Amino acid sequence: MAAHPERSRLSLPRLALRLLQVLGALWTLPNTLVGLLGGLAGMLSGARPYWSGRDAALVFRHYPWGPGGAITLGNVILHTGPTLDVPCRTYAHQAGWCTEPVIGLHDHERAHVYQYLVLGPLYLPVYLLCGGVSARNPFERAADVYALSGQGWWPAKLSGR
Repeated sequence: MAAHPERSRLSLPRLALRLLQVLGALWTLPNTLVGLLGGLAGMLSGARPYWSGRDAALVFRHYPWGPGGAITLGNVILHTGPTLDVPCRTYAHQAGWCTEPVIGLHDHERAHVYQYLVLGPLYLPVYLLCGGVSARNPFERAADVYALSGQGWWPAKLSGR
């Protein structure tokens, strides 16, 4: 006897999304392994991991190295603080280009996880070619837009400001 479509836990579009997420996680596995190695090294100095289901990422909080904030490597987020649920300024605001409100660090880093799922091992070279950690980088601007609006985690154009 066939199951009723209304009773299925995952609809076809949702199932397709999950499949794409799994494929993206496999595609970005080299980046995730680098993040895991960094996280494990950080654990020697007090970093503590937890799984963030809403980000599909392993987060290492209290990461001991870095100037503060967070960095995403595949499905791993290394964060110097106790929680990602903190406000931060956008890159454009820090550069003096605008006076946008603060954004949630959590949402900003989630956008980077999504970006990694698309570009996989190509993410870091493309990210660096686009300007690295700066307001001019379209990946950072897209992550800020996503954190502000919940939409637009992919850079609309990969060009300058």
